[in-house]
Formats: sequence, structure tokens, C-alpha cells
Amino acid sequence: MYFFLSNLSFLDLCYTTTTMPKMLQNLLMERKSILFNSCVTQMYFFVAFVGTECVLLSVMSYDRFQAICNPLRYSVIMSKKVCVSLAGFSWLSGFVNSVIHTIFILHLNFCGSNQINYFYCDLPPLITLSCDDTYVNEVLLLSIGVFIGWTPFLLIIVSYICIITAILNIKSTNKRQKVFYTCSSHLTVVILYYGSAIFSYVRPVSTYSMSKDKLISVLYSVVTPMLNPLIYTLKNNDVSKAMYRQFISRQQL
Repeated sequence: MYFFLSNLSFLDLCYTTTTMPKMLQNLLMERKSILFNSCVTQMYFFVAFVGTECVLLSVMSYDRFQAICNPLRYSVIMSKKVCVSLAGFSWLSGFVNSVIHTIFILHLNFCGSNQINYFYCDLPPLITLSCDDTYVNEVLLLSIGVFIGWTPFLLIIVSYICIITAILNIKSTNKRQKVFYTCSSHLTVVILYYGSAIFSYVRPVSTYSMSKDKLISVLYSVVTPMLNPLIYTLKNNDVSKAMYRQFISRQQL
């Protein structure tokens, strides 16, 4: 669990590093601008991190499924090699997804307005700015979005159905609450992240309203990475006890 949490923490750091510096610069400066190459680069890394987190959250749900439904075989099933492979697959999926979208974006012509009604460079706002026929890009966005967005989400749902079934079979109420407590952090992050990310990507570009969608984008690009450490810290007994020990030791000094 902590191995995957370290990957999630690093991923959240990458999120904010990709978007926040330029976003804050534009908020502070009167002339808000970004070079086209810089815009595409920002979009490439941001889309890569979006895809990576989608798959990583699914991998984390599989980890929780094995820990709860197969506790005696957990250390054998989720070996170090398997964990590294699953984490590597998450990162690879995200970056391959981004490479495909970036290649097709670079084949578009942008001869009209160069004003992006968004906080950062992302696929939907760039597609809407193109003066070419973007049908292929829209189909690609929807089809890959189903693969890297909806498929991991469905796997998470299946994992939690099995987890809830296993929890309900536990006779002790205290043990049942303890087991559910270990999953509550991950479930909270999934609801926050997928609720906004799927809304932003897995729907036709023609239905986009940039003035409204950019507020949704802030939820999964800024708010969720900011809340993740707090959610896992407050919900994790080991971290809470460690913080309590640190607080007590400083009080004694």
C-alpha cells in the first residue's frame, strides 16, 4: 500500500509542477501568454499524468482487494516484482496515451483565435481552437478515454463489490469497521478524481463549455492533489500515530 501511495504522492507533485507555476505567473501578470511549443509540452505531461493516475487508482483498488479478500496469500500475490510491474504499467499507459494525443494535436492547424479560455493547456481547449476538421481527434479522445478512464473505473467498482461482499461476511462489527476504514481513503480519492476527470474527457467536444469546464478541471488538477495527502494522513492510523508521537516529543522538549 505504501509503495503505491509513494507513486501517487509523486504523481500529485508532478501534476502541480506541470500546471501551477505557469498558472500563477499568468494570474500575477497583466499579459497572459504561453508559447505554442510550451503549451503542447504542458499538455503532453498533464495528459500523461491524468492517464497514469486513472490506472494507478485502479491498481491500488486491486491491491486493497487482495489484502482483504486474500489476506493469507497477499504477500505472495503482491510481491515486490508484481508491485513494481503494476506501477510501471500505470506510468507507461499514461505516457503512451499522451504520446498518441500529442501526435494528432501537432497535425492540426491553428489559424484562428489563439486565446485559450482555460487555466492551462489541455486537450479539449486546444481541439476547439483548431480550424481543421477535428473529428478524428474527438473520436480518439472518446475511445482512448473509455480505455484509460472508464475501464479502470469499472475495475475499481468490481474490486469494491468483492471487498464489500467480503466485509459483510465478517461477523465481528469492530473488525468489519476496521477493514472498511482501510479502504475509505482510497474510495474518497476515487470519487473526487474520477467524478471530475471523466466528466472532462469522456464526452463529445461539442458539449464543452470552457467557462464551466475549466472550474471542473481545477478540481482534479489542483484540489484533488492538494487533498490527497490530507485524506491519506487523517485516515491512516500509522501516520496519525507517528504524527502524535512527534507532537508529544516536541511538547516534552
